Amino acid sequence: MKILHVAVGVIKNTDGQILISLRKPSLHQGSLWEFPGGKLELGETAQQALIRELNEELNITVLTSTPLMSIKHRYPELTVQLHVFLVEDFSGLAKGNEGQAIKWVRAAELKNYEFPAANQAIIMAAQLPCYYAILDDTDETQGLINLTNLLNRDIKLIQLRLKATPSEQLNCFIKKAYPLCQEHGARLLINSATNKVQSYALDGLHLTSRDLMSLSKRPPYLNSSAWLAASCHNLLELQHAQQIGVDFVVLAPVLKTKSHPDTPPLGWEQFTNLVAQINLPVYALGGLAESNLIDAHKAGGQGIAAIRAFLDS
Repeated sequence: MKILHVAVGVIKNTDGQILISLRKPSLHQGSLWEFPGGKLELGETAQQALIRELNEELNITVLTSTPLMSIKHRYPELTVQLHVFLVEDFSGLAKGNEGQAIKWVRAAELKNYEFPAANQAIIMAAQLPCYYAILDDTDETQGLINLTNLLNRDIKLIQLRLKATPSEQLNCFIKKAYPLCQEHGARLLINSATNKVQSYALDGLHLTSRDLMSLSKRPPYLNSSAWLAASCHNLLELQHAQQIGVDFVVLAPVLKTKSHPDTPPLGWEQFTNLVAQINLPVYALGGLAESNLIDAHKAGGQGIAAIRAFLDS
């Protein structure tokens, strides 16, 4: 089956709102909302098509754009390959040049609109930040210091990986940590290996790879609005995460790490190849610094996840 290549823009304004447009009823997947864009013409790169399409459709000029993800989706009648870009730097006042309705909406409101099936992973990616911080076991005082430092650096997605922390100490920490995250507009996830993990109603759950592979569907105790993430190391785990409805994943190790020096790293080439085979936002993890964000984006990743990098820099 022939593949239709389409350039797509997740366009954000200075207020953090995202632009969506309504497809005409006569089009494939008509009367559904979409992220603006259009098909690549002969000889065009995806970025060139993005610039042309957004100018033609919306009267805006893309100044800079960042690769966000690539999605292959099979409909009964055709297969589409979506080349998705984040567009935060543009000029012009957006309007529906072709008579289409357009709206600026908050990322969290995207779930209230009906999109084509191929757009579902983009909706998740549009809500995710480029950095995902992981807090390891430590005493309560140091843990709160580390958390405060992350929040002050505007980190908006944090995982508590406190596998060895006793329940009583963990309860005390979460009672202080969660309100802090809420005050800063950050989401707090908890690792599935945490003692009595089902008793903590935070913003989501991060599955270990072992817990991921033991599930055939999303955990029933997880709130419908909660995010579900997972740790992956190979294609089998990535595909299983997608199959059971995980929202986003962390793929590791990309580079050699001090904590696991004997574990062979994937390298950016293999990371790129693996990411291209699934339709999920993927964070790169392992031996990375903030400066590797560009590498992660080039490789098709959502961003980078790290344990020490955000605290050491």
